[in-house]
Amino acid sequence: MLAAAASIALGACAARDDGGSGNNNSGNQSQAAAPEQAANAADPAGDGKAKCAPVSIAYAGTINGDNAALGQNILNGVRVAVERHNNANKECQVGLKEFETEGAADKAPGTVTQIANTKEIIGVVGLPFSGESKAAGNIFNSAGLVSVTPSATGPALSTNGWKTFFRGLGNDNTQGPAAAKFITGELKATKVCVVEDDSEYGVGLANAIKQALGDKATCQEKVKSKQIDFAAVVNKIKSENPQAIFYSGYYREAAPFAQQLANAGVEAKFVAPDGVKDDEFVKGAGDAAAKAYFTCPCVPADQFKEFNEGYKAISGGKEPGTYSPEGYDLATILLKGIDAGKVDRAGLLDFVKNYDGQGLTKHFKWDDKGELAKTTVWTYKVENGKIVRNTEIKDN
Repeated sequence: MLAAAASIALGACAARDDGGSGNNNSGNQSQAAAPEQAANAADPAGDGKAKCAPVSIAYAGTINGDNAALGQNILNGVRVAVERHNNANKECQVGLKEFETEGAADKAPGTVTQIANTKEIIGVVGLPFSGESKAAGNIFNSAGLVSVTPSATGPALSTNGWKTFFRGLGNDNTQGPAAAKFITGELKATKVCVVEDDSEYGVGLANAIKQALGDKATCQEKVKSKQIDFAAVVNKIKSENPQAIFYSGYYREAAPFAQQLANAGVEAKFVAPDGVKDDEFVKGAGDAAAKAYFTCPCVPADQFKEFNEGYKAISGGKEPGTYSPEGYDLATILLKGIDAGKVDRAGLLDFVKNYDGQGLTKHFKWDDKGELAKTTVWTYKVENGKIVRNTEIKDN
């Protein structure tokens, strides 16, 4: 995510991604091997000797709003890290405050102001979506409150001069070209229709992939958030006869759109980004989901055994979903800072700014704009009704 919708709560979100990157189908030779957990991956438990006065970190993002599954995925990942830390460090109990934004740009500023005014909160995992991040990032910055996003991919977020913004994944200037490479390379499509919704995320990512596709983007269409009837767009696409369709938006609209394309006899491959990569898409799209592929700057969690077990214990048996391990990694970094004695906002901000360490999903070291030096993009596909890993897109 996500990047993020200006006015919708991402569902790379209302149910969790059961199959997602946690589904291990290593026997299928068409899938690239999931990355193994690095031996030096940061553990939120630390050495168990931390001592600190009571402080809190927060999760800010969608929890129960429209399309809330991505937010739930992230929140549960954060919960795993905090629980693991607190169980191991009896003399350093870190609180976790949870704040609902519904993923909406018009609601996030009020919620973030509340967080900023809660002095015990010294770090935040969030916001998940690009639209709400754009609307409220300046509030974090004014409060000197470090915010680490596991899923907001809008490239412009790191250009606002905010000193408190850090992105835990690649932005859409990474995902767009990677998606274009996958579509024209592995899927061998030379005629691609790019369909964008009206969210900050959808528009930004569509621009990135259209630029990367060049003259192979032979068809461009627009849809709206909460749209359910796509007949006019489907008919236009059918007349263009593309070999692939890239849907730049979220699963709430992508599911009925894919179903209506299939019902109309459109045979183009359906490709969508992280905002659609959720089990709810598979349920909503029905038989049409069987043809779907996804791109995501998120790493398959198959091999992260301890994390997976902890996640299932917290989530009632659900597998980690899109951006669950990224949420865990970013919460772990905040917890490591607290264990190192950084128990105020200025200290924790400085700790994150200078952080250099391995996590489950990647190596974390940020530049002066809050961007990571090295990121990765994976593709996923639907197999036997589940979203499973496909391949890593190399050299992006």
